[in-house]
Amino acid sequence: MTTPWPPRRTARRSIAPRVAPPREPVDRARIGRRAVRSRAKGMDAGAIAQALEDTRFFARQDSRHEELADDVRGRAELAEWERIDQLLAAAPTGTVYNPDTDDVVRAELAAEAAAAAAREAELREAARVATRADELQALRELGTLEQTEPRDGDEAARDELARRAGGYVQTDVDAWLAHALAAHRGHYGDLAAREAAAGLLPPPVLAHAALLAELARLVPSAGIDELAFAARLSTSEPEAAGALAAFLARVGGAAEV
Repeated sequence: MTTPWPPRRTARRSIAPRVAPPREPVDRARIGRRAVRSRAKGMDAGAIAQALEDTRFFARQDSRHEELADDVRGRAELAEWERIDQLLAAAPTGTVYNPDTDDVVRAELAAEAAAAAAREAELREAARVATRADELQALRELGTLEQTEPRDGDEAARDELARRAGGYVQTDVDAWLAHALAAHRGHYGDLAAREAAAGLLPPPVLAHAALLAELARLVPSAGIDELAFAARLSTSEPEAAGALAAFLARVGGAAEV
């Protein structure tokens, strides 16, 4: 069945500039804890206790100065000395502090590594989406988007194109995805991908796809002009379009019985 497409846009659009990811803010508390651990390494309980007393003394001195009263790093260092002091107090006599065997430190490092890996994965995914959005934009300019098979992640590329356009709906991209979803083209040939689309595509696109699928089933010979209303109805009244698709599905099901 031949299905309608929005008018092709011939004006070339510039590809949005890539923005460098923001730098991670400086964590002064973490810096303070690491400084304490580095200094405390190899100290026994007596040396740790003395270092704790010295830190408490300087903390009291700093509290008298308004510009130092809210020192995040200083508070973190004091808390870390107190923790290590308690740790060695409960350890056998003669034990020296070793951050490599400190369960708290190891858990913290593991959490930081996991967070760093997650950030790296997010950056890779963002780069992949941006690259795919560039590809789809190029296909639009060539006028061959409608012949392109969609693939996993194109829903995110659609969102990226809309973001680049200031949030405006990209009707040709939405129509392309709706047609592909209705016809089970590309990755939508997989049932799991079609089910996932319900949470990845906006209601107008889903309603358009559902309506196209039912119209194609009921009237396989329908031409482009006859189905042009589907996109307009789905955009302006997605709930009505979805209800119509459900109604047509019931009608078709009753006719087959």
